[in-house]
Parts: sequence; structure tokens; C-alpha cells
Amino acid sequence: METIKDRLGSDGAPEIIDKAIDSLLISFMQQGLPLTARPFAVIAAHIGIPEAQVIARLSALKEMGLIKRFGVIVRHHELGYQANAMVVWDIPDEQVLAVAGSMKQYPGVTLCYRRPRRLPLWPYNLFCMIHGKDRDSVLQSLDTMVVSNGWQHFSYDVLFARRRFKQRGAWFPVNTGKLSASKKSSTKCGETSHDE
Repeated sequence: METIKDRLGSDGAPEIIDKAIDSLLISFMQQGLPLTARPFAVIAAHIGIPEAQVIARLSALKEMGLIKRFGVIVRHHELGYQANAMVVWDIPDEQVLAVAGSMKQYPGVTLCYRRPRRLPLWPYNLFCMIHGKDRDSVLQSLDTMVVSNGWQHFSYDVLFARRRFKQRGAWFPVNTGKLSASKKSSTKCGETSHDE
């Protein structure tokens, strides 16, 4: 059985096996998985290839770096979580990883990531999104986190969302004639950005 290593070009870069199939597959993946027990079977039926080949091609595209990762977009409003806040923290750099590790364990925290400070106006380097049924539950979750971990000495601000935007993953146009591994497309199926 041929593997990705067998498909390396003369310059050592992996080659696309079937540009049309891979382009269609990437396009379908960018639209999100169908909500069914066997989403890859649905995609396979649309493309006209076996389900096993869809799964194998996705694995190969990920291995080649054409698909970086798969993620989930949770439509929290539909689940009854009407309030959300981005909490921005100024954490000493040497403590960021430990604090983030603790933070992400709390119910309601759906995102937790580090970003560079933008001094002098923006001293924050750790961001976490907290969802709740209402504003009070979000603030209670935050208070529980702060008190139980002794984080009262860290500076932070709470930024509640005021507006909801369309939730979708990143989307990149796919040209079936020019798809190549050397471009290292950054397709991120199902990735979410801050939506409120």
C-alpha cells in the first residue's frame, strides 16, 4: 500500500494525489461537517468516492500540512448560554502557563490563550472566554476562579459581548487547478474566532 512518504516529489515535498478530489474535500470541510452519525459518508456521497477514502484523504492532507487542525464551533446561544465575557489578564510572563492551565479547567471557560501585550495601552497577555446563562453567572464563575486560586493580585478586565456575529470556521478559496503542498495552505476546518 502506498503511503504519503511514497508520494514525495523530487524536492521532498508531498504531492497532491488527485487535485480535484482534494480541492472538493477541502471545500466541503470548510463548510463544516454535516450533523449526522456518519458525516464523512455524506461528504463521500457528494464527492463520489468511498467514505474510507474521504477519511484517508483528510488524514493525508493533515499530514501534508494542507489542513492544520479540526475544531468545533459551539453555538452557545442555542444551548441557553446568553452571556459571555472575554476576561483579559495581566499575568507575569513566568506564571502564564500555570495560570492558563488552571483557568481552562473551569466550567464555562471555552477559550484560553496567550497574546503579546501592546504597551503602553494594553497590558494584557492572557485571555479567557467565560460563558454563562446570564451576566451574573459569568461574574460568579469569574469570582470563584479568582478567589479559589488566589488571583486577586492579578490585574484583569471583564469585557461582556454586546453583539453577536456569524459563527463559522475559517474559509480559504480553493483553486482546483493550482492546489499544491508547497503552498502550505492554512485551511483550518471548523476553527472559530471570537464571535461576539
